[in-house]
Amino acid sequence: MKVVHVEAGKNLYGGALQVRYLLEGLQTRGVENLLVVAEESALADALSDSRIKCYRLPMRGDLDIALIPRLKKILSSESPDIVHLHSRRGADLLGGLAARWAGVKTVVSRRVDNPEPRWWVGLKYRLFDRVITISEGIRRVLLSEGLPPGCVVCVHSAVDTRLYAGQQCDRNWLNGQFQLDRDSLVVAVVAQLIPRKGHRFLLQALPVLLDSFPGLRLLVLGKGSSETDIRSQISDLGLSGKVIMGGFRDDLERIFPCLDLLIHPALMEGLGVSLLQAAAAGVPIVAVDAGGVPEAVRDGVNGLLVPGGDSRALAAAVTRLLSDPDLARQMGAAGKHLVEDEFSIDAMVEGNLAVYRSLVT
Repeated sequence: MKVVHVEAGKNLYGGALQVRYLLEGLQTRGVENLLVVAEESALADALSDSRIKCYRLPMRGDLDIALIPRLKKILSSESPDIVHLHSRRGADLLGGLAARWAGVKTVVSRRVDNPEPRWWVGLKYRLFDRVITISEGIRRVLLSEGLPPGCVVCVHSAVDTRLYAGQQCDRNWLNGQFQLDRDSLVVAVVAQLIPRKGHRFLLQALPVLLDSFPGLRLLVLGKGSSETDIRSQISDLGLSGKVIMGGFRDDLERIFPCLDLLIHPALMEGLGVSLLQAAAAGVPIVAVDAGGVPEAVRDGVNGLLVPGGDSRALAAAVTRLLSDPDLARQMGAAGKHLVEDEFSIDAMVEGNLAVYRSLVT
């Protein structure tokens, strides 16, 4: 079986990291993979030593209609059995048009849970033979918008548990990285700095938390368009020195074991890979009950869920876990088991492969 994968993302996190796991897993199962990426692709760089053939193309978003003939030329040359479109930013719609033009069976991954107009769903998704959602929450959104159940399959995202197995906290290293005191309680939010990730609600909750836990420090890890607004809110709330803007990190396997808690205040979330990573590291979680989050964070099992946009509820849940270390440890241990049982790389690879086989056999 030959599969062409299209991934428009430039950075190696989130969806692009899932594509890497998938490609490596498919390769061990005898699938021939070809990868089409944007010109500045960290995913292609990471796979440079593999046997995966890679095409780098200009990808300029939804209006870059020139991507259609560029991609169609590759498909006509390679004659794959399947095209798997992994990202948006034009790769889904324009990639679907190119694949339809080339007469190739097409699969698209859906990683976000934001609704789309029903008329648009009816037009766009007829380009694809199957839609793979990374959570049941996203699948429910698509079904509610009129897609036939037989065309939409949930295959959960995966986490590489090997990165976290046996990892111990090096607190001296963490303190040096983020200028923390030895006795600080450390919590983090790991997400893109964009409005729907809800950082503002966590910052609103922080003064209340600092009243109870004066040594609490919040790491904000990620990058994005809201960074200036977040920094302004930190200053306006008098939180300078209490919140550390850590930027994008590619060493989360060293950071997570040192956290007392991961907090995820996102208002919309397809699943949340950072939640799976934290769970794999044994970190308890407080998150918003939105989208696919309840599939990664089971309320009362490996974390606590709160309503979106409710800073008081967020503060109360964080207070509960920081005040009860035994409960936090129990939830951290439960998170490890959850990830191992339901979010393994093997399960994700086999789920995608089953979809491919259903289209070519």
